[in-house]
Amino acid sequence: MKEVTIGSWVTLANYSIVELMAHAGFDWLCVDMEHSTVDYGDMLHMIAAIQSKGISAYVRVGSNNDRVIKRALDAGADGIIVPMVNSKQDAIEAVNSCFYPPIGKRGVGLARAQDYSFGFEKYREGKSKDIDLIVQIEHIDAINNLDEILNVEHVSGSFIGPYDLSGSLGIPGEFEDSRVLDALKKYEDEAPKYGKKMGVHVVQPEGELLKEKMALDYNFIAFSLDTFFLGQKIREELAKI
Repeated sequence: MKEVTIGSWVTLANYSIVELMAHAGFDWLCVDMEHSTVDYGDMLHMIAAIQSKGISAYVRVGSNNDRVIKRALDAGADGIIVPMVNSKQDAIEAVNSCFYPPIGKRGVGLARAQDYSFGFEKYREGKSKDIDLIVQIEHIDAINNLDEILNVEHVSGSFIGPYDLSGSLGIPGEFEDSRVLDALKKYEDEAPKYGKKMGVHVVQPEGELLKEKMALDYNFIAFSLDTFFLGQKIREELAKI
């Protein structure tokens, strides 16, 4: 089993919030560009704030699209989380978007990642080859194609998405339904066999829930998110008054 790393999700484009979270002790933070109002300018500043504290910056892009992926990478992201990877071909397309030739088909830019052209050679020979590509398994088709997806070279790991997984079964949010439980069990039984990152999002900011996921071999765990940490604490303290 790979080393367990604990990160969190960042959805608010506020430098101070990002900096506070980056200094809290996480191993990594993920800038969410799929379900937030974060734009490309915000993303660049958020990546810089995260990396300034010596931790890894991931970006969850809005789609499996080479244009959005390369912009996140050119901004300096250490890793990319790609939603709705449901087949081997989807995984191959993500690899093509993340890596320069001859591995993939990523276009060359000269932005922050490449030190604005002054560090292109260093980037090309180093970090560009070590991009952490995480594919989201969030559809029943992805569960059924798990072996093909996780066998794609240069896919670093996967991240289960129970909400959309349940939606793909026509029962969004019904996590206790046997169909959802069976699909999750298949993922938890099969994913550890590949020796890659195995991810999950523990939304509730409760440490015991995180430990439960570690016991199931999850090793790339997102612990809650900025809005939930803030909102939960407010509610807890007001409830005491």
